[in-house]
Amino acid sequence: MSPILKTTNLSFSYDKIHPVLQDINLEFEKGTVYGIFGKSGAGKSTLLSLLAGLEKIEKGCIFYQEKDLAERNLDYYRCHDVGIVFQAYNLLPQLTAIENVVLSIELNNPKEKNKEKKARSLLQKVGIRDEVMNHKILKLSGGEQQRVAIARALSYHADIILADEPTGNLDPDTEDDIIRLFLDIAHKEGKCVIIISHSREVKKHVDVCYHLVHGKITTK
Repeated sequence: MSPILKTTNLSFSYDKIHPVLQDINLEFEKGTVYGIFGKSGAGKSTLLSLLAGLEKIEKGCIFYQEKDLAERNLDYYRCHDVGIVFQAYNLLPQLTAIENVVLSIELNNPKEKNKEKKARSLLQKVGIRDEVMNHKILKLSGGEQQRVAIARALSYHADIILADEPTGNLDPDTEDDIIRLFLDIAHKEGKCVIIISHSREVKKHVDVCYHLVHGKITTK
């Protein structure tokens, strides 16, 4: 199977002097959950930002479906090909759970005929009960907010889900539920899931584990 996402000699620094990432060569396939681990400052979030098209590539290449990201429309890529799940959820607090997902569909897939029905289906898929869907975001627990954030990422119909410390603010039981949800998204729906994390529990369950040490990738 050809990788859906691939990096070749990817390097990056913010000041062109001190490298954050050095010669990163990785391949990611659909149907698989990848974990990228490392200490704070190791470059994990920078790598995720590059994979998401949020940061400009300084050296090397990233290929999505065998085409260099430098040759793609990055706005389209971010809106349709990758879904991002943030540690801080990044939901709009003035809206309800279902309104957050509907808004995402409106922005990324305006031709969707029944946006509310689609949003409700996605929220049900990630375990949000019907009575919770109409609650404002700040009325939801951390686990519920993370589920809404995952539903929003899925609303793009993206092939790749990028998650930045998605269980960092959750209790152990909720963390386990979120990990299982990501596994289902990859194994049952054929998505490529890439998780940036410090969590030992996440490390136990991912299919492929990488470590970032001083800006370089190791499998140990």
